[in-house]
Amino acid sequence: MLDLRKLRYFLTVAEELHFGRAAVRLHLAQPPLTRQISALETELGFRLFDRTSRTVTLTAQGRHFLPYARAVLEQASLTEVIAGKLASGEAGQLILGYASSIALSDLFSKTIQAFAQRFPDVQLTLVESASSSLYSQVLDGRIDVGLSRLQPEREQTGVQTLSLMNEPLVAALASDNPLASQDEVKLAQLATYPLILFPADYGSGLNESIRHLYRQNDLPIQPGPSGRQITSIIALVAAGQGVALVPECTRTLAKTGVVYRPLDEANARVHLLMLTRTQG
Repeated sequence: MLDLRKLRYFLTVAEELHFGRAAVRLHLAQPPLTRQISALETELGFRLFDRTSRTVTLTAQGRHFLPYARAVLEQASLTEVIAGKLASGEAGQLILGYASSIALSDLFSKTIQAFAQRFPDVQLTLVESASSSLYSQVLDGRIDVGLSRLQPEREQTGVQTLSLMNEPLVAALASDNPLASQDEVKLAQLATYPLILFPADYGSGLNESIRHLYRQNDLPIQPGPSGRQITSIIALVAAGQGVALVPECTRTLAKTGVVYRPLDEANARVHLLMLTRTQG
C-alpha cells in the first residue's frame, strides 16, 4: 500500500517543480524530501520526475499519476474526517467551507461528486467564507473541511493542510481594453490599470497571492474598487472600473464585455488547499 505521506510530498514537488520550494512548503529539509521521492519512485517502478542541476519536470508517467495521487489524498482526508465524526457520534452531516472563487473550479464539483458517491448517507452542507477565517472555523469545529486559497506562512497547530492544486491566474479585462487584443498579458501592463480586489478586511487568500506577485515583480498596485464576490469583481471589470487577476477556473463565468487572457508570468499561480482538523 502506498504511503500517503509520500504521495503528499509528490503532489507538492509536482506543483512547485522545485525541490527547495517544495521542502519549504512541507517544513522539511531538502535531502530527506529527495530521498522520499526516490523511495516512492522505487515503489512505483517508474520515475516521476526528470531532474537536472537546474530543472525539475514531470515525466509522462508522473503526469498520468498526478490526478490519481491527488484523488487518493483527497479521499483519505475526507475519510479521516468522517471516521472522526463517527467516533464522536456526530455522523450524518459534513460541513464544507470554501472561498468564493473555488466554487467555479472543476475540482470543487468533482470533490462534491466523489464525496456523494463515497458517503451517500452523509448530508453535505456548503458554507462560503473568506479564506482567512477557514482555519479558525476548522479548528473550532464550525466546519469539518475547508477549501482555501490562503497558504499559511507557518504550520497551523491543530489544522492539517493538503495542497490539491496550484492554479494559474489569468487577467480579466473589459473587452474594449487595449490589452484585450493581445494573446497574453504582462503583469507590468496590468499594473498601469486600477486593480479590482476583494475588500482589504475580507481576508482573501486570492488577494494575498496577487499582492505577493506584485511585490515579487516590484510593481505598485493602483487601487481600484472592490467586490465581496468573484461575480461582483467580474461585473466591475465589465463596467470598465479596472482589471482583475482571477483563478483560471473563472473563465467558466461568462460575462458580456469581459475577456480573459493568460499572463506572461510563470509564478502567477494560486493555491487550492484542503483543511481538516488534526485527529487525536
